Amino acid sequence: MAMLDVKNLSISFGGLRAVDSFDLTIEKGQLYGLIGPNGAGKTTVFNLLTGVYKPTEGIVRLDGEDITGRSIIDINKAGIARTFQNIRLFKQLSVLDNVKAGLHNHHVYSAIEGIFRLPRYRKVEREMNERAMELLEVFDLDAEANVLASNLPYGKQRKLEIARAMATEPKLLLLDEPAAGMNPNETKELMETIRFVRDKFDMTILLIEHDMKLVSGICEELTVLNFGQVLTHGKTEEVLNNPAVITAYLGE
Repeated sequence: MAMLDVKNLSISFGGLRAVDSFDLTIEKGQLYGLIGPNGAGKTTVFNLLTGVYKPTEGIVRLDGEDITGRSIIDINKAGIARTFQNIRLFKQLSVLDNVKAGLHNHHVYSAIEGIFRLPRYRKVEREMNERAMELLEVFDLDAEANVLASNLPYGKQRKLEIARAMATEPKLLLLDEPAAGMNPNETKELMETIRFVRDKFDMTILLIEHDMKLVSGICEELTVLNFGQVLTHGKTEEVLNNPAVITAYLGE
């Protein structure tokens, strides 16, 4: 059974067919890339998969479960987490508290328990602190646990956003342009981080990316989107050598 199985996914905005009959199958543990020129519909696909938009047509199954049209929170609880092209952190919270925010899906206490600091509240908070620090160690951010997220260097903010997404314990991690704005050294470190996350957590990862060096270096398969439709898909080397793909990018 595929981890992600998308059939005939479509959405229209007014008279514009932004995504048209989009199909995608990703197996568990794959590192898969979704590429295409600006305006091709890549982020719209992510928004459809995560509940930001409701599809006009089509079906989305995650690990065999139909999650089509569910709310953002329900889809996250089902097992999809994401990052964004423009980093979205709680800038005035600490690094530790940003990761703890992602843990609340699985660690809960009542309002009364929180207000009066009852034993369950203290127990859950202790467990969340421990788990958050474990994740920060994975991403080499434990030394900055008490630093404001806004004070982290850009590359570490990217890593923190991934760490917070991982705190929700996803089955599928969506990365939207994770290398955007990074210098070559940061991009190289990011590639290593993504591989490490996939291997350590047996994570299935789908990423949007314009950096072809990153795509060719870590993605096993690619789907190319252009004008909201799938142009081609297949093994990374074959796709990147496809004349139609080259033309699509040159025509950007």
